[in-house]
Amino acid sequence: MNMNWFDDVEFIRKQAKLNNTFFSESLPMIASENVLSPYCKEMLISDFHGRYAEGTPGHRYYEGCKYFDAVEIKAIELAKKLFNCNYADVRPTAGTTANMAILKALIKPGETATVLDLANGAHISFGKWGAAAVRGINLVSYPFNDEEMNIDVDGAVKLIKKVKPTLALNGRSVFLFPSPIKELAQAAHDVGAYLVYDAAHVLGLIGGKQFQDPLREGADVMSGSTHKTLPGPQGGMIVSDHKGDTPEDKSFLNKLNYGVFPGVTSSYHLHHVAAKAIAYAEHLEFGEEYAKQTIKNAQAFAQALHELGFNVFGEKLGFTKSHQVLVNIGPGKGRDTAKLLEQAGIVTNMNTVPGDMDPLNPSGLRLGTPELTRIGMKESEMKDIAVFYKRVILDKEKPSEIKKDIKMFRRDYQTLHYCFKDDFKGYSFHTLVK
Repeated sequence: MNMNWFDDVEFIRKQAKLNNTFFSESLPMIASENVLSPYCKEMLISDFHGRYAEGTPGHRYYEGCKYFDAVEIKAIELAKKLFNCNYADVRPTAGTTANMAILKALIKPGETATVLDLANGAHISFGKWGAAAVRGINLVSYPFNDEEMNIDVDGAVKLIKKVKPTLALNGRSVFLFPSPIKELAQAAHDVGAYLVYDAAHVLGLIGGKQFQDPLREGADVMSGSTHKTLPGPQGGMIVSDHKGDTPEDKSFLNKLNYGVFPGVTSSYHLHHVAAKAIAYAEHLEFGEEYAKQTIKNAQAFAQALHELGFNVFGEKLGFTKSHQVLVNIGPGKGRDTAKLLEQAGIVTNMNTVPGDMDPLNPSGLRLGTPELTRIGMKESEMKDIAVFYKRVILDKEKPSEIKKDIKMFRRDYQTLHYCFKDDFKGYSFHTLVK
């Protein structure tokens, strides 16, 4: 027997183990990442993996779906409860897929949408290189207030009334402060447009009732990612408070349904839907406490960085009201600084800041606290971590020496919090990944 195939398998398994060890000994601070609870992980290796369930519960193109139908119905029920809404679709396989479904449903090629510019923190799916471009949409950017790190409300309202878009989009990858949804939604509705809120990053903060409430503030539909501040599996979702009780409302929700299937999905990763359902249940129980601590940690971290001499955005408003911190490292220095931090055991990402023109050579770092909060860290630990940043970036100590200290620092933070784990005795992040 040719054993080369087994060597390949062992190589892949080794990389996975090395990755697990690396993250268990590091400080993961990428704002779009989180870790799964044991019950969520259990769903990902269940037999739901690889099965097909095109359609909706009770109306399938395949047989053998009766148990998954019960799961999807429960997932929808939990999602509606978590976000206090009338409509939920848990089928999108990613936040970007959810955005694509909404765009397919609600706007035609050549029509206009108002958006936030990428350099000011928008997500690429609402940019000229992303899903909006695939749909062939004419994009017009909102004016931006650099000091407040937010959409310029008066300017955006004037813009919406002037260009009369089909959609007013609010999609953000840098999301420090709540968006002015009430004002934008009113302007959009005045010109016959829908307001779309992309909650990819802040979905868990919204579900934990600690950020803003877009559906009550006027958003017609909200998309989101289920693996960031909502610590579930990688995936997406769509929610709306439209009831479908008028012909116009019913048409709106039908368009959303068809936008998802057959619009941008076929089968939709049933094991992920099952894990989403568990994540919703866990967030209903633990989400408020988790969201509060995540934001407290981000604020404490931003303040500590500021006091150590870093240029942290949003100072006027307290740096952040979310899970994110945005730091200006210097013109074009974001990429090299992120790589240097990784050598020291701090995992971050480079990010554009206002004024940047080249997304591949940006000036900033985007830092997040969801995963650190999930493993039990609080405000005091954030101050300690800020010192690690100072040692790497300002003091220019050897990353290899700092990495040893971070490994020791991380040893006491290996157990997941804010999730169900009673049936997983002895479960910890560290032992699981080994």
